[in-house]
Amino acid sequence: MRLRSTLAATVGALALLVSVPGSASAAEGEFTYVYTDIAGKPRVGGLVDPESRVCVMIPEAAGEYVPPAHTPRNHTTAAALVFTGPDCDGEEYTLRPGGSASERLKLRSVIFLERS
Repeated sequence: MRLRSTLAATVGALALLVSVPGSASAAEGEFTYVYTDIAGKPRVGGLVDPESRVCVMIPEAAGEYVPPAHTPRNHTTAAALVFTGPDCDGEEYTLRPGGSASERLKLRSVIFLERS
């Protein structure tokens, strides 16, 4: 009898741990930018509900031999810290939620800083 109640308590505790959401957070909304496709034409790319406090490479601008993205628009709930280099390196600029920049701002990576 004691074994059964111990097993039931263990299974219940495990179920509770699995059902509690993790501490990962995301900036809600969309972050858009303009990049140059393989044919040399401008295209709009975006990140939807990006993870906070993680360096995100702009996929279309990550390569060394491709032009950087530009004209960022931050339609997320978090401030976006954009970087001119890959891996969140190089010069950095902050775009507040709802903020944007012109095509003069070149970027290859970004971090979203969700308020705690």
